[in-house]
Amino acid sequence: MTHLPGPIDPPARLLMGPGPISAYPSVLRAMGAPLVGQYDPFMTATMTETQGLYRQVWGTANDATVLIDGTSRAGIEAAMVSLIRPGDRVLVPVFGRFGHLLKEIAERALAEVHTIEVPWGEVFPVSTIREAIERVKPHLVACVQGDTSTTMLQPLDEIGEICRAHGALFYTDATASLGGNPFEMDAWGLDAATAGLQKCLGGPSGSAPISLSDRAVEVVRSRARVEAGIREEGDASASDFIRSNYFDLAMILDYWGPRRLNHHTEATTMLYGARECARVLLLEGRDAVIARHQLHGDAMLAGVQGLGLTVFGDVAHKMTNVVAVEIPEGVVGDAVRTELLDDFGIEIGTSFGPLHGRVWRIGTMGYNARKDAVLTTLAALETVLRRHGAAVAAGGGVEAAQDVYGAAAVPAGAAG
Repeated sequence: MTHLPGPIDPPARLLMGPGPISAYPSVLRAMGAPLVGQYDPFMTATMTETQGLYRQVWGTANDATVLIDGTSRAGIEAAMVSLIRPGDRVLVPVFGRFGHLLKEIAERALAEVHTIEVPWGEVFPVSTIREAIERVKPHLVACVQGDTSTTMLQPLDEIGEICRAHGALFYTDATASLGGNPFEMDAWGLDAATAGLQKCLGGPSGSAPISLSDRAVEVVRSRARVEAGIREEGDASASDFIRSNYFDLAMILDYWGPRRLNHHTEATTMLYGARECARVLLLEGRDAVIARHQLHGDAMLAGVQGLGLTVFGDVAHKMTNVVAVEIPEGVVGDAVRTELLDDFGIEIGTSFGPLHGRVWRIGTMGYNARKDAVLTTLAALETVLRRHGAAVAAGGGVEAAQDVYGAAAVPAGAAG
């Protein structure tokens, strides 16, 4: 008889890297709820309800606010392949790995891609972006808000107005930042935004919230082609139709809209999880969740500095939810990460490209943006660093973090 493995039994982990993170327990419970059919009244009502929740999360009145079934990259690709026609000019400000990803996807959509760059660890002055928009005259400006590869948070609040003045659409990938940093889709003049659940929203990877302005929907609808197997008389069939079937936002909007035109079978379990992520955030309050991320991010920042470690990048433009720490001279970064995982069950992240092997990335986001997670991580990191010969201040990390909590009057054991 063939030996079969036992039931899945993951080890206990405290995920303190740049994502994925430990999910809210209520999100995991929601994902264990029974399945229903994709057109069951409960299912369609839950889809509509989830749309309303994410409008509040995004800070928008956009009717076209839905989920893409797939990881955060699925949301990015859906937005870009649906909004970009071959030959369209696209401007991508690159300040980390995920700016390069936007460039990559725009190229695959056959755009004429223009980039501007700043060194990793910096963000763009708005004047630099304005100059590039005036010079390139793009159809679309595609910019990451928070790039976890560098931990930097690009200010977006003035870019939308510049885009409107020059006839450009404005898209941002907010995967790493939404829920833990301010985000105001309508007030900032965004036309499209996408995210994932596995960062500040406190869920698993696998569902990508997306919202589109009326201007963006107009572009999408102008490229609509209903597939032949479900097409009815009078349905759209544009000659320059969206070249992806799965990521065709015109058909996806019809699936989520009143017509409920079949496109794919909605990922029911992920819908439940995404709904709960938004519900938990709104129950606590958007501003309160951002303030919680700021507090625990500040405590982690102070803690690593209290250990005598150097923080990478422009701290004034750092995301609230992740910090990049330079690996001390003579310390093997991956060996420290392995020991933290093996001995303490704590995961922190490495980085990419020019920062690979130079920094660790430590996250405080979603369910793990809480006092006990921060203090436990700092205490464990100090212990492992000592074993590896690093000269760190005894108790310096926990003490510095406690000072931040003391100033904020956070009681011992407070989770948020």
